[in-house]
Amino acid sequence: MASVQLIKVNKVYDGGVHAVHDFSIDIKDKEFIVFVGPSGCGKSTTLRMIAGLEEISYGDFLIDGKIMNSAAPKDRDIAMVFQSYALYPQMTVYNNMAYALKLRKVPKDEIDKRVREAAKILKLTPYLDRKPRALSGGQRQRVALGRSIVRRPKVFLMDEPLSNLDAKLRVAMRSEIVRIHEEVGATTIYVTHDQIEAMTMASRIVVMKDGYIQQIGEPNEVYKNPANMFVAGFIGTPAMNFLHGVMENGCFVLDGTGEKIKLTAEQKKLLKNYEGKQLVYGVRPENLIFEKSERFEKFKDCSFKLKVGMIELLGDIINVHGEVGAGKAILKMSNEYPVKEKTEISVAIDCEHARFFNATTGKAITPEYCEYEEVEITKSLDEDNVVIIQQKPQGLFAKAVEAVKSLFKKKTKPEPQNTSATESEPDQGEAVEPNTDDKK
Repeated sequence: MASVQLIKVNKVYDGGVHAVHDFSIDIKDKEFIVFVGPSGCGKSTTLRMIAGLEEISYGDFLIDGKIMNSAAPKDRDIAMVFQSYALYPQMTVYNNMAYALKLRKVPKDEIDKRVREAAKILKLTPYLDRKPRALSGGQRQRVALGRSIVRRPKVFLMDEPLSNLDAKLRVAMRSEIVRIHEEVGATTIYVTHDQIEAMTMASRIVVMKDGYIQQIGEPNEVYKNPANMFVAGFIGTPAMNFLHGVMENGCFVLDGTGEKIKLTAEQKKLLKNYEGKQLVYGVRPENLIFEKSERFEKFKDCSFKLKVGMIELLGDIINVHGEVGAGKAILKMSNEYPVKEKTEISVAIDCEHARFFNATTGKAITPEYCEYEEVEITKSLDEDNVVIIQQKPQGLFAKAVEAVKSLFKKKTKPEPQNTSATESEPDQGEAVEPNTDDKK
Protein backbone atom coordinates (compact mmCIF):
# COMPACT_ATOMS: atom_id res chain seq x y z
CA MET A 1 0.00 0.00 0.00
CA ALA A 2 1.06 3.63 0.13
CA SER A 3 1.19 6.98 1.84
CA VAL A 4 -0.57 9.93 0.23
CA GLN A 5 0.27 13.61 0.54
CA LEU A 6 -1.59 16.67 -0.71
CA ILE A 7 0.23 20.00 -0.47
CA LYS A 8 -1.87 23.16 -0.92
CA VAL A 9 -3.95 21.56 -3.66
CA ASN A 10 -6.38 23.95 -5.36
CA LYS A 11 -9.09 23.54 -7.97
CA VAL A 12 -10.19 26.57 -10.00
CA TYR A 13 -12.72 26.07 -12.79
CA ASP A 14 -13.23 28.23 -15.85
CA GLY A 15 -14.93 31.44 -14.85
CA GLY A 16 -12.93 31.75 -11.64
CA VAL A 17 -14.97 29.32 -9.51
CA HIS A 18 -12.58 28.25 -6.74
CA ALA A 19 -13.86 24.84 -5.62
CA VAL A 20 -10.97 23.72 -3.38
CA HIS A 21 -8.63 26.01 -1.44
CA ASP A 22 -5.14 25.01 -0.24
CA PHE A 23 -6.05 21.43 0.67
CA SER A 24 -3.15 19.91 2.61
CA ILE A 25 -2.97 16.56 4.41
CA ASP A 26 -0.53 13.71 5.06
CA ILE A 27 -2.23 10.30 4.88
CA LYS A 28 -0.27 7.43 6.36
CA ASP A 29 -0.06 3.95 4.90
CA LYS A 30 -3.18 1.85 5.71
CA GLU A 31 -5.14 4.79 7.13
CA PHE A 32 -8.89 5.12 6.59
CA ILE A 33 -9.50 8.82 5.92
CA VAL A 34 -13.00 10.25 5.51
CA PHE A 35 -13.74 13.55 3.77
CA VAL A 36 -17.05 14.79 5.18
CA GLY A 37 -19.08 17.92 4.63
CA PRO A 38 -22.29 19.27 3.09
CA SER A 39 -23.01 19.10 -0.63
CA GLY A 40 -20.80 21.49 -2.59
CA CYS A 41 -18.00 21.62 -0.01
CA GLY A 42 -15.37 20.25 -2.44
CA LYS A 43 -14.89 16.75 -1.01
CA SER A 44 -15.74 14.83 -4.21
CA THR A 45 -13.74 17.31 -6.31
CA THR A 46 -10.70 16.64 -4.12
CA LEU A 47 -11.20 12.88 -4.50
CA ARG A 48 -11.46 13.23 -8.28
CA MET A 49 -8.20 15.23 -8.35
CA ILE A 50 -6.52 12.38 -6.45
CA ALA A 51 -7.94 9.89 -8.96
CA GLY A 52 -6.78 11.98 -11.91
CA LEU A 53 -10.33 12.61 -13.16
CA GLU A 54 -9.94 16.33 -12.44
CA GLU A 55 -6.83 18.38 -13.17
CA ILE A 56 -5.09 20.00 -10.19
CA SER A 57 -5.03 23.75 -10.81
CA TYR A 58 -2.03 24.23 -8.52
CA GLY A 59 -0.46 22.43 -5.59
CA ASP A 60 1.10 18.97 -5.41
CA PHE A 61 -0.27 15.43 -5.02
CA LEU A 62 2.19 12.71 -4.03
CA ILE A 63 2.04 8.94 -3.59
CA ASP A 64 4.94 7.48 -1.62
CA GLY A 65 6.80 10.77 -2.03
CA LYS A 66 6.46 10.83 -5.83
CA ILE A 67 4.61 13.76 -7.44
CA MET A 68 1.68 12.42 -9.48
CA ASN A 69 0.06 15.64 -10.73
CA SER A 70 0.61 14.88 -14.41
CA ALA A 71 0.30 11.08 -14.18
CA ALA A 72 -2.60 9.51 -16.10
CA PRO A 73 -5.32 7.90 -13.97
CA LYS A 74 -4.27 4.40 -15.07
CA ASP A 75 -0.69 5.09 -13.97
CA ARG A 76 -1.57 6.23 -10.43
CA ASP A 77 -2.29 2.69 -9.19
CA ILE A 78 -5.57 3.84 -7.64
CA ALA A 79 -8.94 2.03 -7.60
CA MET A 80 -12.17 4.00 -7.24
CA VAL A 81 -15.60 2.85 -6.11
CA PHE A 82 -18.34 5.18 -7.32
CA GLN A 83 -21.75 6.06 -5.94
CA SER A 84 -23.33 3.88 -8.64
CA TYR A 85 -22.19 0.26 -8.79
CA ALA A 86 -21.35 0.50 -12.52
CA LEU A 87 -21.42 -3.28 -12.98
CA TYR A 88 -21.66 -4.95 -16.38
CA PRO A 89 -25.19 -6.44 -16.39
CA GLN A 90 -24.40 -9.13 -18.99
CA MET A 91 -21.44 -10.48 -16.99
CA THR A 92 -21.41 -12.77 -13.97
CA VAL A 93 -20.01 -11.63 -10.65
CA TYR A 94 -16.82 -13.55 -11.41
CA ASN A 95 -16.34 -11.86 -14.78
CA ASN A 96 -17.18 -8.42 -13.40
CA MET A 97 -14.41 -8.81 -10.86
CA ALA A 98 -11.96 -10.34 -13.33
CA TYR A 99 -12.53 -7.96 -16.24
CA ALA A 100 -9.94 -5.32 -15.28
CA LEU A 101 -7.28 -8.00 -14.84
CA LYS A 102 -8.07 -9.50 -18.24
CA LEU A 103 -7.53 -6.10 -19.86
CA ARG A 104 -4.11 -5.97 -18.20
CA LYS A 105 -3.21 -9.41 -19.63
CA VAL A 106 -2.81 -10.98 -16.20
CA PRO A 107 -2.39 -14.78 -16.43
CA LYS A 108 -5.60 -16.79 -15.98
CA ASP A 109 -4.33 -18.65 -12.93
CA GLU A 110 -3.47 -15.39 -11.20
CA ILE A 111 -6.87 -13.89 -12.12
CA ASP A 112 -8.70 -16.89 -10.67
CA LYS A 113 -6.63 -16.74 -7.49
CA ARG A 114 -7.26 -13.03 -6.93
CA VAL A 115 -10.99 -13.21 -7.70
CA ARG A 116 -11.57 -16.12 -5.33
CA GLU A 117 -9.50 -14.47 -2.57
CA ALA A 118 -11.54 -11.26 -2.92
CA ALA A 119 -14.81 -13.21 -3.03
CA LYS A 120 -13.86 -14.94 0.22
CA ILE A 121 -13.12 -11.62 1.93
CA LEU A 122 -16.38 -10.12 0.64
CA LYS A 123 -18.42 -13.28 1.32
CA LEU A 124 -19.37 -13.49 -2.34
CA THR A 125 -18.18 -17.03 -3.11
CA PRO A 126 -21.72 -18.48 -3.43
CA TYR A 127 -22.68 -15.73 -5.92
CA LEU A 128 -19.78 -15.86 -8.40
CA ASP A 129 -21.96 -17.39 -11.16
CA ARG A 130 -24.85 -14.95 -10.69
CA LYS A 131 -25.46 -11.81 -12.70
CA PRO A 132 -25.96 -8.40 -11.02
CA ARG A 133 -29.75 -8.43 -11.47
CA ALA A 134 -29.93 -11.49 -9.19
CA LEU A 135 -28.14 -9.70 -6.35
CA SER A 136 -29.30 -7.39 -3.57
CA GLY A 137 -28.06 -3.80 -3.33
CA GLY A 138 -25.53 -4.70 -0.66
CA GLN A 139 -24.21 -7.63 -2.68
CA ARG A 140 -23.81 -5.44 -5.75
CA GLN A 141 -21.86 -2.92 -3.70
CA ARG A 142 -19.56 -5.70 -2.51
CA VAL A 143 -18.99 -6.77 -6.12
CA ALA A 144 -17.97 -3.20 -6.94
CA LEU A 145 -15.55 -3.33 -4.00
CA GLY A 146 -14.25 -6.71 -5.16
CA ARG A 147 -13.53 -5.35 -8.62
CA SER A 148 -11.20 -2.83 -6.94
CA ILE A 149 -9.66 -5.28 -4.47
CA VAL A 150 -8.49 -7.76 -7.17
CA ARG A 151 -6.40 -5.02 -8.75
CA ARG A 152 -4.40 -4.66 -5.51
CA PRO A 153 -3.97 -0.90 -5.91
CA LYS A 154 -1.94 1.35 -3.65
CA VAL A 155 -4.93 3.51 -2.73
CA PHE A 156 -8.69 2.91 -2.59
CA LEU A 157 -11.02 5.84 -3.28
CA MET A 158 -14.72 5.63 -2.38
CA ASP A 159 -17.18 8.33 -3.42
CA GLU A 160 -20.35 7.98 -1.30
CA PRO A 161 -20.66 4.25 -2.07
CA LEU A 162 -23.55 3.67 0.36
CA SER A 163 -25.81 6.56 -0.58
CA ASN A 164 -28.10 4.37 -2.73
CA LEU A 165 -28.76 1.81 0.01
CA ASP A 166 -31.60 1.79 2.52
CA ALA A 167 -30.90 2.77 6.14
CA LYS A 168 -30.64 -0.80 7.53
CA LEU A 169 -28.35 -1.97 4.73
CA ARG A 170 -26.15 1.09 5.13
CA VAL A 171 -25.50 0.17 8.76
CA ALA A 172 -24.53 -3.36 7.74
CA MET A 173 -22.31 -2.17 4.88
CA ARG A 174 -20.46 0.31 7.11
CA SER A 175 -19.19 -2.53 9.26
CA GLU A 176 -18.47 -4.61 6.14
CA ILE A 177 -16.29 -1.88 4.60
CA VAL A 178 -14.39 -1.43 7.87
CA ARG A 179 -13.83 -5.20 8.06
CA ILE A 180 -12.66 -5.33 4.45
CA HIS A 181 -10.29 -2.42 5.06
CA GLU A 182 -8.74 -4.22 8.03
CA GLU A 183 -8.32 -7.46 6.11
CA VAL A 184 -6.93 -5.90 2.93
CA GLY A 185 -4.89 -3.28 4.79
CA ALA A 186 -5.38 -0.68 2.09
CA THR A 187 -4.90 3.07 2.32
CA THR A 188 -8.47 4.28 1.88
CA ILE A 189 -9.97 7.71 1.21
CA TYR A 190 -13.74 7.77 1.65
CA VAL A 191 -16.11 10.63 0.80
CA THR A 192 -19.51 11.09 2.43
CA HIS A 193 -21.95 13.77 3.52
CA ASP A 194 -23.16 11.51 6.35
CA GLN A 195 -21.38 12.42 9.59
CA ILE A 196 -22.47 9.10 11.16
CA GLU A 197 -20.51 7.22 8.48
CA ALA A 198 -17.52 9.45 9.15
CA MET A 199 -17.67 8.93 12.93
CA THR A 200 -18.07 5.15 12.77
CA MET A 201 -15.61 4.32 9.98
CA ALA A 202 -12.71 6.76 9.95
CA SER A 203 -9.34 6.65 11.62
CA ARG A 204 -9.27 10.41 10.88
CA ILE A 205 -11.90 12.84 9.64
CA VAL A 206 -11.42 15.81 7.33
CA VAL A 207 -14.33 18.24 7.78
CA MET A 208 -14.82 20.56 4.80
CA LYS A 209 -16.92 23.63 4.05
CA ASP A 210 -16.95 25.85 0.94
CA GLY A 211 -13.75 24.23 -0.35
CA TYR A 212 -11.78 24.82 2.86
CA ILE A 213 -10.63 22.31 5.46
CA GLN A 214 -12.28 23.18 8.77
CA GLN A 215 -10.66 20.52 10.94
CA ILE A 216 -8.66 17.28 10.70
CA GLY A 217 -8.62 14.82 13.58
CA GLU A 218 -9.71 11.52 15.05
CA PRO A 219 -13.51 11.18 15.29
CA ASN A 220 -13.65 11.44 19.08
CA GLU A 221 -11.34 14.46 19.11
CA VAL A 222 -13.39 16.28 16.47
CA TYR A 223 -16.58 15.51 18.38
CA LYS A 224 -15.30 16.62 21.77
CA ASN A 225 -13.16 19.55 20.65
CA PRO A 226 -14.60 21.09 17.48
CA ALA A 227 -12.43 23.84 16.03
CA ASN A 228 -15.34 26.13 15.23
CA MET A 229 -19.11 26.44 15.29
CA PHE A 230 -19.52 24.85 11.86
CA VAL A 231 -17.76 21.65 12.92
CA ALA A 232 -19.63 21.63 16.24
CA GLY A 233 -22.95 21.97 14.44
CA PHE A 234 -22.17 19.49 11.66
CA ILE A 235 -20.69 16.64 13.70
CA GLY A 236 -23.12 15.09 16.16
CA THR A 237 -26.79 14.09 16.15
CA PRO A 238 -28.55 16.18 17.31
CA ALA A 239 -26.16 19.06 16.68
CA MET A 240 -24.48 21.01 19.46
CA ASN A 241 -26.58 23.66 21.19
CA PHE A 242 -25.38 27.26 20.85
CA LEU A 243 -26.43 29.58 23.68
CA HIS A 244 -25.77 33.27 23.00
CA GLY A 245 -24.94 35.68 25.79
CA VAL A 246 -22.50 38.06 27.45
CA MET A 247 -19.67 37.52 29.93
CA GLU A 248 -20.38 39.55 33.10
CA ASN A 249 -18.59 39.30 36.48
CA GLY A 250 -17.58 35.68 36.01
CA CYS A 251 -21.01 34.57 34.76
CA PHE A 252 -22.49 33.84 31.35
CA VAL A 253 -25.66 35.93 31.00
CA LEU A 254 -28.16 34.51 28.50
CA ASP A 255 -29.53 36.81 25.82
CA GLY A 256 -33.25 37.34 26.10
CA THR A 257 -33.72 36.11 29.68
CA GLY A 258 -30.82 37.54 31.66
CA GLU A 259 -30.35 34.20 33.44
CA LYS A 260 -26.85 33.78 34.83
CA ILE A 261 -24.88 30.60 34.34
CA LYS A 262 -21.92 30.39 36.71
CA LEU A 263 -18.53 29.57 35.28
CA THR A 264 -15.81 27.42 36.80
CA ALA A 265 -12.48 28.92 37.82
CA GLU A 266 -10.87 27.38 34.75
CA GLN A 267 -13.53 28.83 32.47
CA LYS A 268 -13.15 32.28 34.04
CA LYS A 269 -9.43 32.14 33.38
CA LEU A 270 -10.04 31.09 29.76
CA LEU A 271 -12.55 33.89 29.19
CA LYS A 272 -10.84 36.68 31.15
CA ASN A 273 -10.50 38.82 28.01
CA TYR A 274 -14.18 38.52 27.11
CA GLU A 275 -15.64 40.54 29.99
CA GLY A 276 -18.64 42.46 28.60
CA LYS A 277 -18.31 40.81 25.20
CA GLN A 278 -20.65 38.52 23.26
CA LEU A 279 -19.94 34.81 23.53
CA VAL A 280 -21.43 31.55 22.34
CA TYR A 281 -21.75 28.77 24.94
CA GLY A 282 -21.67 25.39 23.18
CA VAL A 283 -23.04 22.26 24.84
CA ARG A 284 -24.03 18.89 23.40
CA PRO A 285 -27.68 17.78 23.90
CA GLU A 286 -26.53 14.78 25.96
CA ASN A 287 -24.62 17.11 28.29
CA LEU A 288 -27.77 18.92 29.35
CA ILE A 289 -29.28 17.55 32.58
CA PHE A 290 -33.01 17.39 33.32
CA GLU A 291 -34.14 18.88 36.64
CA LYS A 292 -35.33 15.53 38.03
CA SER A 293 -32.08 13.74 37.28
CA GLU A 294 -29.78 12.79 40.17
CA ARG A 295 -26.95 14.73 38.53
CA PHE A 296 -28.91 18.00 38.41
CA GLU A 297 -27.94 19.00 41.97
CA LYS A 298 -24.23 18.87 41.14
CA PHE A 299 -24.61 21.37 38.28
CA LYS A 300 -27.59 23.44 39.46
CA ASP A 301 -25.49 26.65 39.43
CA CYS A 302 -25.19 26.15 35.67
CA SER A 303 -28.93 25.83 35.02
CA PHE A 304 -31.46 27.76 32.94
CA LYS A 305 -35.13 27.56 31.94
CA LEU A 306 -36.19 25.71 28.78
CA LYS A 307 -39.63 26.22 27.22
CA VAL A 308 -40.55 22.79 25.85
CA GLY A 309 -41.72 22.55 22.26
CA MET A 310 -41.61 19.35 20.22
CA ILE A 311 -40.64 16.02 21.81
CA GLU A 312 -39.08 13.27 19.66
CA LEU A 313 -39.42 9.70 20.93
CA LEU A 314 -36.48 7.51 19.83
CA GLY A 315 -37.08 4.34 21.79
CA ASP A 316 -35.37 4.64 25.16
CA ILE A 317 -34.16 8.17 24.30
CA ILE A 318 -36.15 11.36 23.77
CA ASN A 319 -35.05 14.63 22.21
CA VAL A 320 -36.73 17.61 23.87
CA HIS A 321 -36.74 20.66 21.60
CA GLY A 322 -37.22 23.99 23.34
CA GLU A 323 -36.61 27.72 23.45
CA VAL A 324 -33.97 29.48 25.54
CA GLY A 325 -34.54 33.21 25.48
CA ALA A 326 -33.97 34.31 21.90
CA GLY A 327 -32.46 30.97 20.90
CA LYS A 328 -33.24 27.26 20.81
CA ALA A 329 -31.81 24.15 22.46
CA ILE A 330 -32.26 20.37 22.41
CA LEU A 331 -32.11 18.15 25.48
CA LYS A 332 -31.25 14.48 24.86
CA MET A 333 -32.21 12.23 27.77
CA SER A 334 -33.77 8.97 28.90
CA ASN A 335 -37.53 8.63 28.41
CA GLU A 336 -37.98 7.53 32.04
CA TYR A 337 -38.71 11.14 33.03
CA PRO A 338 -42.12 12.56 32.03
CA VAL A 339 -41.86 15.77 30.00
CA LYS A 340 -44.86 17.50 28.46
CA GLU A 341 -45.00 19.91 25.56
CA LYS A 342 -45.64 23.61 26.20
CA THR A 343 -44.26 23.44 29.75
CA GLU A 344 -41.18 25.05 31.28
CA ILE A 345 -38.42 22.93 32.78
CA SER A 346 -35.04 23.59 34.37
CA VAL A 347 -31.98 22.25 32.61
CA ALA A 348 -28.41 22.22 33.92
CA ILE A 349 -25.21 22.20 31.89
CA ASP A 350 -22.53 19.62 32.56
CA CYS A 351 -19.90 22.36 32.53
CA GLU A 352 -17.08 19.82 32.32
CA HIS A 353 -18.05 19.30 28.67
CA ALA A 354 -18.73 22.93 27.73
CA ARG A 355 -17.23 24.62 24.69
CA PHE A 356 -17.01 28.38 24.10
CA PHE A 357 -16.88 30.16 20.76
CA ASN A 358 -16.01 33.65 19.58
CA ALA A 359 -19.37 35.18 18.58
CA THR A 360 -17.73 37.12 15.72
CA THR A 361 -15.36 34.60 14.15
CA GLY A 362 -17.08 31.38 15.23
CA LYS A 363 -13.72 29.93 16.35
CA ALA A 364 -13.49 27.81 19.47
CA ILE A 365 -11.93 29.59 22.44
CA THR A 366 -9.11 27.49 23.88
CA PRO A 367 -5.90 28.31 25.77
CA GLU A 368 -4.10 28.28 22.41
CA TYR A 369 -6.72 30.36 20.58
CA CYS A 370 -8.10 32.93 23.00
CA GLU A 371 -8.19 36.03 20.79
CA TYR A 372 -11.17 38.28 21.35
CA GLU A 373 -10.91 40.45 18.27
CA GLU A 374 -9.12 40.60 14.95
CA VAL A 375 -5.58 41.82 15.52
CA GLU A 376 -3.35 43.65 13.10
CA ILE A 377 0.28 43.88 14.14
CA THR A 378 1.88 47.20 13.15
CA LYS A 379 5.56 47.97 13.51
CA SER A 380 7.75 51.03 13.05
CA LEU A 381 11.29 52.15 13.80
CA ASP A 382 12.32 54.85 16.29
CA GLU A 383 15.44 57.01 16.08
CA ASP A 384 17.66 54.16 17.26
CA ASN A 385 16.20 51.72 14.73
CA VAL A 386 14.31 49.88 17.45
CA VAL A 387 11.19 48.07 16.28
CA ILE A 388 8.03 49.31 18.00
CA ILE A 389 5.13 46.85 18.16
CA GLN A 390 1.83 48.68 18.57
CA GLN A 391 -0.63 46.02 19.78
CA LYS A 392 -1.77 44.12 22.87
CA PRO A 393 -2.68 40.75 21.44
CA GLN A 394 -3.66 37.56 23.27
CA GLY A 395 -2.98 33.84 22.84
CA LEU A 396 -1.21 32.95 19.60
CA PHE A 397 -1.04 36.63 18.65
CA ALA A 398 1.21 37.25 21.64
CA LYS A 399 3.47 34.46 20.40
CA ALA A 400 3.45 36.02 16.94
CA VAL A 401 4.59 39.33 18.43
CA GLU A 402 7.45 37.64 20.26
CA ALA A 403 8.48 36.00 17.00
CA VAL A 404 8.51 39.38 15.25
CA LYS A 405 10.50 40.94 18.09
CA SER A 406 13.11 38.22 17.82
CA LEU A 407 13.69 39.20 14.19
CA PHE A 408 14.26 42.86 15.00
CA LYS A 409 16.56 43.12 17.99
CA LYS A 410 17.80 46.48 19.23
CA LYS A 411 20.97 47.63 17.50
CA THR A 412 23.59 49.18 19.76
CA LYS A 413 26.76 51.06 18.96
CA PRO A 414 29.93 49.25 20.03
CA GLU A 415 31.83 50.50 23.04
CA PRO A 416 35.20 52.15 22.34
CA GLN A 417 37.70 49.33 22.51
CA ASN A 418 41.44 48.89 22.76
CA THR A 419 42.43 47.46 19.39
CA SER A 420 45.01 45.27 21.06
CA ALA A 421 42.43 43.66 23.33
CA THR A 422 40.34 40.69 22.38
CA GLU A 423 36.86 41.65 21.26
CA SER A 424 34.11 40.44 23.57
CA GLU A 425 31.15 38.57 22.12
CA PRO A 426 27.82 40.40 22.07
CA ASP A 427 25.00 39.28 24.34
CA GLN A 428 22.82 36.57 22.87
CA GLY A 429 20.20 38.03 20.54
CA GLU A 430 21.95 41.41 20.00
CA ALA A 431 23.09 42.55 16.59
CA VAL A 432 26.37 44.51 16.66
CA GLU A 433 27.44 46.90 13.91
CA PRO A 434 30.46 45.63 11.98
CA ASN A 435 33.86 46.90 13.08
CA THR A 436 35.01 49.17 10.27
CA ASP A 437 38.63 48.81 11.44
CA ASP A 438 38.58 45.18 10.30
CA LYS A 439 37.62 46.26 6.79
CA LYS A 440 40.50 48.65 6.66
